[in-house]
Amino acid sequence: MKMTPAMKKAQENMLPGVIIADGFLGDEKISIKDMMVRDEGEMSRAGLDFDELADRLLYFLDEGRKGLGEPVTVDNKWLIRVVDPRGKLPCPFEDGIFRKISAEIELKSTGEKLLVTDLSIHLLKEHHFIEGIGSQFRLEPELVKRVLFK
Repeated sequence: MKMTPAMKKAQENMLPGVIIADGFLGDEKISIKDMMVRDEGEMSRAGLDFDELADRLLYFLDEGRKGLGEPVTVDNKWLIRVVDPRGKLPCPFEDGIFRKISAEIELKSTGEKLLVTDLSIHLLKEHHFIEGIGSQFRLEPELVKRVLFK
């Protein structure tokens, strides 16, 4: 995968303070191209498919919204808390605007949690980008597998 001008612009948009205070890159100092190549391998090794995972995360987000701000138990295994602070964020790849809605998905049996947003689901599905290591919203493949596919 080549680092195209569009990817370079997206990486600039992902820096801290451009779209969100902490940015999307976490502690990483490598290109998003290198992150994406590495993370595609990690997703594959974890047995995760980008589209299927995005659909599963949307399911949890939709179920959590039914709680109208209160925690919701889903399928007797997960506790979902959805927060809608209002407002919108642009995609760093400049292909859409997304609500700031976020969901905390907790596997009740272990207490392990994932934090996901509308934008992080879009980045996962459309760009195969799960954010940099150390990012607040990184969808770490092994954690995702443990929390969502138990």
